[in-house]
Amino acid sequence: MTARNPRLGIVLVLIGAVLFGLNGGVSRVAMATPLTPELFTTLRITGATLVFVLYAALFRRSALKRPTGTSFLLIIGLGLVGVVALQLTYNVAITRLPLGIALLIEYLAPVLVVLWVRFVRHEEVRPRMWLAVSLALVGLAVVSRVWNGLTFDGLGVVMALLAAVSFAAYFLIAEHNVGVDDPLRVILWAFVVATVVMNLIEPIWESPGLGGSTSMLGRLEDLSAAPWLVVAWVVVFGTVAPFFLQMVALRQIPATIVTVIAMLEPVIANVLGWAWFRESLTPVQVLGALAVLGGIVLAQTSRTTAPAALPPQ
Repeated sequence: MTARNPRLGIVLVLIGAVLFGLNGGVSRVAMATPLTPELFTTLRITGATLVFVLYAALFRRSALKRPTGTSFLLIIGLGLVGVVALQLTYNVAITRLPLGIALLIEYLAPVLVVLWVRFVRHEEVRPRMWLAVSLALVGLAVVSRVWNGLTFDGLGVVMALLAAVSFAAYFLIAEHNVGVDDPLRVILWAFVVATVVMNLIEPIWESPGLGGSTSMLGRLEDLSAAPWLVVAWVVVFGTVAPFFLQMVALRQIPATIVTVIAMLEPVIANVLGWAWFRESLTPVQVLGALAVLGGIVLAQTSRTTAPAALPPQ
């Protein structure tokens, strides 16, 4: 049996979190082109599916074998809710909200998961769960400045909350499937299902030309890039690469550690929003963001049984 390398695992998760965090900014650039959120989602999911299939064909052909029975039904649900719904709601949220806020709301998913396993599965959780939920809710209220009325786009907040629900559903379904099947086969077939659905909603062949150039927005607005290159970056470095790194990391360190380190993504998104898109938070909102992150970490560590790693965005 190959010895574990915890340091390697931590490095891989950190790189994956950075890539996921950067992906929100690059996705904004992609959707500043004539691409609609729906069409961009189709391109991203279809491209990722092709990469997963190619990788499996070259290195693990067993992953190409279609699951059967209940396992396949769960994978269909994974593709519909955890890939299609998550990507659509996420893409709308990041175009209507500050990047960091959208990610903070989406990352309420671990809190929702803990509430689900406590009250639906009736699993025991540590008392810290209640502190976690309180911190997360109070932190979000502070970030949103509810005492001034909702200062953020209403539809954006709704989409971010739906993204959190979709993310939680993805997590719960994937936690079951990955425990009994090859993680690569699970994610590959979930993306296959999502590709079929998205191409029925917004066919990839109706995509406008991705030639020419598009502004990099924010502080980089004077720079430009080819739209096809931006989409390719999202597919390879914003979807496939971070998930692959996370999957390899799970062979080196426990899933609970992977999950907690992955919580760096909202932090990175907030820094990126400030550095790239000139977004700002007041000192009070920064404290609220820290409270949300604290609640997420407490929630994720309140389960008495170790969950699997969070799936990709």
